[in-house]
Amino acid sequence: MFVVIGGNGKTGRRVADRLRAQGEDVRAGSRSTSPRFDWQDASTWAPALAGAQAAYVTYHPDLAFPGVPELLEEFCATARTAGVRRVVLLSGRGEEGAVASEEAVRRSGLEWAVVRCNWFNQNFSESFFLEPVRAGVLSIPAGDAVEPFVDAGDIADVATAALTRPGHAGVVHELSGPRLLSFDDVARELSDAAGRRISYEPVTRAEYVAELEREGLPGDFADLFTLILDGRNASVTDGVERALGRAPKDFSAYAREAAVSGVWNPVPAGAPVG
Repeated sequence: MFVVIGGNGKTGRRVADRLRAQGEDVRAGSRSTSPRFDWQDASTWAPALAGAQAAYVTYHPDLAFPGVPELLEEFCATARTAGVRRVVLLSGRGEEGAVASEEAVRRSGLEWAVVRCNWFNQNFSESFFLEPVRAGVLSIPAGDAVEPFVDAGDIADVATAALTRPGHAGVVHELSGPRLLSFDDVARELSDAAGRRISYEPVTRAEYVAELEREGLPGDFADLFTLILDGRNASVTDGVERALGRAPKDFSAYAREAAVSGVWNPVPAGAPVG
């Protein structure tokens, strides 16, 4: 039996779907499941992990946040006591702060694998860029930096392989998409796929923090743009191909599929969004 911590998230639900398609018994772990899993309530961990042989672990909002390594150390001890043998951790590519969280898993005594990723394609259709895309304007503090956006489906395929197949123990899978894209490039790709103009308008970090706060979101999210602006992830990797024997999905293919789903259709005036 496999536990997927963050089973309602972008990669978690895809991993769960893939495991079920292979005939595996899957338990999703989140604050809305039964048994409930809550990172901030350690008493929920053991019931969620009971009977599992392996776990896919995601942490929201970010592994690099203070206190997360200690939390993961405690989680892994609970998992080991519950009989879990293998943990696959979703981590951030180029995030020094996330390395300490990875190290907590490596030291746990469990069989482990790490899947490191940069920005997801699905951030534009399932996350914080969805409403800006619908509105037709991406206003973010990314300047002219480039990023090799990776598809959540590829991440899920690699994570599922690491959970179920031999040869992944002790491996760090560093994933990316097949090419570098600026946000101007992204806006053009989205416009072509959606059949209407979607523009990119760079803003300052202060302007973006103010917008986050107006929306009730943590201003710390603006710090994630440092991973783009300093160029640390401005290169493609062969991680997907090495893990799966195939090329990663291109952003244009993702954009066409998302457009067909209707997710970017403008919301009529007065209709609820989100």
